[in-house]
Amino acid sequence: MSPLVVKATEKHMMMVVMMEKIRELLYKYLNEKLEKLIISNPRTGAEAVKISLRPILLKGGLVFQASLWQEKKVLHKNMTFEEAVEEILSWMGVYRQMEIFSHLGQASVLVSKKGKVTLKDKKAASSGVCRDLSHNRKKKYILDPERKVEFLVDLGVQAKDGKIIHAKYDKFRQINRFLEFVEDILPQLPKDRTVTIVDFGCGKSYLTFAMYHYLKILKGYHVRIIGLDLKEDVIEQCKALAKKYRYGGLEFYVGDIAGYQGVSEVDMVVTLHACDTATDYALDKAVCWGAKVILSVPCCQHELNGQIKNEILAPVLQYGLIKERMAALLTDALRAQILESRGYQVQVLEFIDIEHTPKNILIRAVKKGGAKSTEGYQKIMDFLNVTPTLAVLQEQVRNKGKEDVWDA
Repeated sequence: MSPLVVKATEKHMMMVVMMEKIRELLYKYLNEKLEKLIISNPRTGAEAVKISLRPILLKGGLVFQASLWQEKKVLHKNMTFEEAVEEILSWMGVYRQMEIFSHLGQASVLVSKKGKVTLKDKKAASSGVCRDLSHNRKKKYILDPERKVEFLVDLGVQAKDGKIIHAKYDKFRQINRFLEFVEDILPQLPKDRTVTIVDFGCGKSYLTFAMYHYLKILKGYHVRIIGLDLKEDVIEQCKALAKKYRYGGLEFYVGDIAGYQGVSEVDMVVTLHACDTATDYALDKAVCWGAKVILSVPCCQHELNGQIKNEILAPVLQYGLIKERMAALLTDALRAQILESRGYQVQVLEFIDIEHTPKNILIRAVKKGGAKSTEGYQKIMDFLNVTPTLAVLQEQVRNKGKEDVWDA
């Protein structure tokens, strides 16, 4: 038998063994205690960008519902246990990653380009929690989808009877997801004085009104929330709604981010989909104000895409789409590093599922002190030949601080 045949046979046997180990994982985790199973990182020819699977209870008993996330649509199909096992094994032939989240534990399967399979299986601590697997189980939202909220009616998210308008359900989910991030940072906000929040680029102010409703009405905080946008007609509408609801402490002004001078100290800065470098100006303002919390969802990161140059990366940067996506991710990564250099603890999180919007990254920064060195991101900037606006703005702040010390 030739060496090539022997090698192919050994590789085949290794794959058979690994598939059996994956099968064992599936026999362990495909039950009512499964939270979710995600298959991702597709090879060429895969039928979906990613696949998710969860258990549901139907009249016929426990089944597993698979959601196949394609470019413009999502396909669903229900499978029995045996069908699910065989389908997943088949999918793992064309996908490189599988993650399992369960009350029994957490497991992952990684397949390298050369076919090497790595399995990890971590047992979970027992919680004793009973789960509702009914197909129509009610998701818990901060804002109850069955309770009428006046500003949601006027903004077109709810009908007059309080029901969520079908075409606006994604917006309702986005609002609630954002409020979950606000809920997480509540310990950072003072309760013994007025909390000042600035929302740059507030637009129609779905989130601005939601923040006020949540913090003032539901949580009892004393707040002053300022919404800022360049569109005069939109700001006038927001002012009218705030007056209609007698929302004292909710203010709206026409103005741009860079030139706003309305306050000297701010507790939290929010910027949702501020386009391109407008996000940088908002982050710079937040840092200069010493804001305790920053919540930023960037948009349209074009700046680095026009700057990035590197001989080593040139072969991959020749593809426009790849370069654009790399530049966008690097923009936000550098923003996070710059904020850390100013004493913030930064997390880059998924704001809303990518199937609803590609603008799904949220930068959450909490002021903690203990600033990091700028050396790390400076090296990256030099390597890529880029100069992000936030880096320039913050360098000006540092230099001004040195001048002030010298003048004193």
